Amino acid sequence: MQDQARLAELRQKFGREPAAPSEPTAERTPREAQPRFRGLESGHRACQGCGEALAARLVMESAGPDVMVANATGCLEVFTTPWPQSAWRVPWIHSLFENSAAVASGMEAAMKAKGQNTKVLAFGGDGGTYDIGFQALSGMLERYHNILYVCYDNEAYMNTGIQRSSSTPHAATTTTSPAGKERMGKRHLKKDLLSIIAAHHIPYAASASVAYPQDLQRKVRYAMGIDGPTFLVVHSPCPLGWRHASALTIEVARKAVECGLFPLVELERGAVTNIMPIRQVRPVTDYLKLQGRFAHLTRDGDPRAQEERDHLQALADYNINVFGLAGDGDDPVDTSGITTVGRGGPLAGRPQ
Repeated sequence: MQDQARLAELRQKFGREPAAPSEPTAERTPREAQPRFRGLESGHRACQGCGEALAARLVMESAGPDVMVANATGCLEVFTTPWPQSAWRVPWIHSLFENSAAVASGMEAAMKAKGQNTKVLAFGGDGGTYDIGFQALSGMLERYHNILYVCYDNEAYMNTGIQRSSSTPHAATTTTSPAGKERMGKRHLKKDLLSIIAAHHIPYAASASVAYPQDLQRKVRYAMGIDGPTFLVVHSPCPLGWRHASALTIEVARKAVECGLFPLVELERGAVTNIMPIRQVRPVTDYLKLQGRFAHLTRDGDPRAQEERDHLQALADYNINVFGLAGDGDDPVDTSGITTVGRGGPLAGRPQ
């Protein structure tokens, strides 16, 4: 009864609800339960455990076949298109680091001139979105192009040698913000890009994570149905740059959400309209200790390390308080409840 009441509340408040669990059927194999269309095919050259590859595949599954993609320079472009091969099954164009939003704007204008409804997607990493490509992105939003822009956020310039970006978290070590005697990794805060995007008062902007594929795909489907500019930033762990085991990608991504450092929220016309509550808030150290880029913060006996851990915990606590992320009991759409539903039915071994 509580679950039904919660779903009714969601319908009334947000006008949409999570998909209800379907009954598993013995006749359907996991392979048969996969979507028939995959815009990004297997056989690409991504690293093992690449969060960006998983994120892009989930986005393309939800977007469907009637799309065109403008892809900025970066890991996604490099590992999916080693000449003369391509893993893309839709019209796709490689843009420069800084202008995927501008190229996508031209593609959208061309489709509009031809009277076609093909949706244009623009892809970029955090380097090509938070930094180099931000001017083109802001212009695309201001001109109100009917484009879904997806930023695959792996929090550094991974393709060119793991240099820091404005998306790199505070105190993380990279090749251009190394931890040492002078400083404990990056000195600056991670840019709050979602708030900047929301300030453009576009119809829809949201954050998502590869740890929660159902939530990510729901957000893509919702954005695809909107006539106007939409934006999605997807937290996409990089085993190479974050220095964690490739098998831990989903666990690392989930802990980033559960500790509050990467809140999952939705905004419409600049206002927060939906969040993913955290059923059990974790300490930030649960997230940090899994990654070599924060190894200097987990050593005992260094007062600077404790200071930076406290700083990161304060940032996470701030996110939880501002967005009201702390859950209240069991919730079918919180960080634990939403993971109980998989393709073809409930996931095996999950509490129902």
